[in-house]
Amino acid sequence: MRPRKDDDAFVDVLDVLLRDGAILRADVIVSVAEIPLVGIKLTAAIAGMETMTEYGLFEEWDTSRRTEAVSRRQYDRSVPNRGRPTVDELGVDDGDDVN
Repeated sequence: MRPRKDDDAFVDVLDVLLRDGAILRADVIVSVAEIPLVGIKLTAAIAGMETMTEYGLFEEWDTSRRTEAVSRRQYDRSVPNRGRPTVDELGVDDGDDVN
């Protein structure tokens, strides 16, 4: 059997990673002459943002983003034009002219 390039397989793997996620963990110890010098503990989570927030990862980031969005929405409502030029200032025809 000859290996073949299958684009659908890559898309399927990517779909599973984004939907379900994966956790990668690695412990590395750097030693010289059997004397441990440096220890490294690595953990990486790979998933879509919906999955990450569902499992509580990036919870602080998600909360701050939602709070910012709500405050922007409230600010937009309280200040109607918020420094935006009006149609008259832009010199654009607003379509209300009747000939």
